[in-house]
Amino acid sequence: MSRLDTETRRKLRDMGAAALLEALEAQDETLVMGLGFEEKIQLAVDEAHSTFTHSKVEGLVRRAGLRYPDADLRRLDLLSERGLDQSVIAQLGTCSFIERSQNVVFQGYTGSGKSYLGCALAKQACQHRIRAHYIRMPDLAEAWAQAKDKPMGKAKFLRKYAAFTLLVIDEWLLDFPDEEMQRMLLELLERRYGNTSTVFCTQYAMKDWHPRVGGGVHADAIMDRIIHNTIWIETGSYNMREHAAISGA
Repeated sequence: MSRLDTETRRKLRDMGAAALLEALEAQDETLVMGLGFEEKIQLAVDEAHSTFTHSKVEGLVRRAGLRYPDADLRRLDLLSERGLDQSVIAQLGTCSFIERSQNVVFQGYTGSGKSYLGCALAKQACQHRIRAHYIRMPDLAEAWAQAKDKPMGKAKFLRKYAAFTLLVIDEWLLDFPDEEMQRMLLELLERRYGNTSTVFCTQYAMKDWHPRVGGGVHADAIMDRIIHNTIWIETGSYNMREHAAISGA
């Protein structure tokens, strides 16, 4: 394809088609020799679309705030030793649970890889161009404390965290939420229920959740919006931090 003139290049950039412009100008004449115009355009569009998709996924991963941005469901160590079911992990990797607005709980001992799994699942969602976000519960509590006393702060906070198609809350119930935090969690989970998916990473078994949430009616309501339609995965007691330290030694 002959080189594009300056005005055509400017118009393509103005239209936000810089990726297509770069693909067109990068075409090697010796490789596309003999191809028709439509075939050359198709090759350029395919290359531009690949670049656009990669760029969009990178942006989603960056904005997701992952604790482990390199986490990958395809590269999990010691699956059998940790009691993880490969078929269940593979099914999660399809992100079909998000289409069904299901929740996921990763529950296990400290160091068992819960945070890594949560980040890997959020990254997989980004690969599917799904808007995901990771946050530790102590940081969620701090963000709430900073927002609640600002004008429209509560409403903005709830809109923000209700809007993520996939929200990963790590260190779930590490601390006991006070009554105001309980009300916030109830409202947030009510807004997310049936519309989005939430991943909870926690060291506490289900039987311990109700008293740690605070007991009473708020705890009842919060639990009711979590335990139904949820995939529960035990990550066991194998210490992955210790394993990583030994492997890296």
